[in-house]
Amino acid sequence: MTKNALYALLAATLGFAGCGKDKSEGGEGESAALTKASNEPTAPVEIAISCGAVGKELQLCKTGAAAWGKKTGAKVKVVSTPNEASERLNLYQTNLAAKSSNIDVFQIDVIWPGILANHMIDLKPYTKGAENDHFKAIIENNTVKGKLVGMPWFTDAGVLYYRKDLLEKHGEKPPTTWDELTTTAKKVMDAERKAGNDKMWGFVWQGKAYEGLTCDALEWVASYGGGSIVDSSGKVTINNPKAAAAIDMAAGWINEVKITPQDVLNGAEEEARGVFQSGNAVFMRNWPYAWALAQDADSPVAGKVAVVALPKGPSGRSAAVLGGWQLAVSKYSKHPELAADLVMFLTGAEEQKRRAIEGAYNPTIGSLYQDADILKATPFFGSLYDTFLNAQPRPSTVTGTKYNRVSVEFFNAVHEVLSGKSKAADSLAALESKLKAVSKGGRW
Repeated sequence: MTKNALYALLAATLGFAGCGKDKSEGGEGESAALTKASNEPTAPVEIAISCGAVGKELQLCKTGAAAWGKKTGAKVKVVSTPNEASERLNLYQTNLAAKSSNIDVFQIDVIWPGILANHMIDLKPYTKGAENDHFKAIIENNTVKGKLVGMPWFTDAGVLYYRKDLLEKHGEKPPTTWDELTTTAKKVMDAERKAGNDKMWGFVWQGKAYEGLTCDALEWVASYGGGSIVDSSGKVTINNPKAAAAIDMAAGWINEVKITPQDVLNGAEEEARGVFQSGNAVFMRNWPYAWALAQDADSPVAGKVAVVALPKGPSGRSAAVLGGWQLAVSKYSKHPELAADLVMFLTGAEEQKRRAIEGAYNPTIGSLYQDADILKATPFFGSLYDTFLNAQPRPSTVTGTKYNRVSVEFFNAVHEVLSGKSKAADSLAALESKLKAVSKGGRW
């Protein structure tokens, strides 16, 4: 294809974006505008997309965007953002409140559609029914007042990583309950330290006061039968004995049995991965993305790691919190049609398959969980399919725009307990009072 023809195609893709200006300056119609575009090529249109940088995320975003740019002739600018969800949301809200057009496509967390819906376009006119291929629950999560705010890019659920070589060495099996994890982690950690590795820890996870702690803590609470922070009717339910027992259990990992380092209180996903992947932890709670990195050729634990569902609590249930990210188009974008086309390309089956193989990012298209290439690269996608399909949602739908406040109050309350500053029962009682005030009696 010649350069002039390529620019003509781009003009057509944009819906003849220059037509309005041409008409105001001399009444040129679409045909004249297209001729002008083909005879007098201008610089390619640039679409900016925000991407995270956890694991291989940023590189995979860049290569996917570059492939779309090559296909369309458009230029793509990839904007990196903070890894921590709370910081990223603050950045997004500042940008959108200013009605800035400097980012066209936003990578948004699964809990943000209700918060950001007013700033995003409805993607339904651009999907051609593609949403029917994705998990129904995620599409419903991304639909706010009938408007499809985001297309699912990858889904997530918390999983348990373990050193299969160390468990085999010490005659242990993967734990199925939190009690088993605690016992096994302590046994293996102590034995490895006695053998000379004084840096070995039993269990690492996300303990910093941020959204990641909300995820971890909700998994503990749900596995204990303690419900969620707020139930589906809007009632604050977190202040109950089962929830308190679950959080006290986690505090015990740090302050009593000491299988978790104090540093976890300042650590997020990448800090936990750093300890585990360096060979200094028996167990790790993290998201699936860490699998591909652990298996890299230069990883000290390559070939020594396996993944199972998170342990069960006294309720007999294993609970993995639903995570994942979507792509949404800002209503302040100067080129919404082209931005939407980028979204549909990146969230399509071919691109999701590539990301699953190269980065262990969970597809949101059910049929891909039967793809032989994906299962070869990431075997646990098949065995943990039900875990991903039935993950525990956070109460973002019922709390709407107030979810961020709810989460902040929750993870701060939990962090107080983990830090040894209070007991869970006292912290949750205070949390209940705060959340009732925020909700105005359950009217979110």
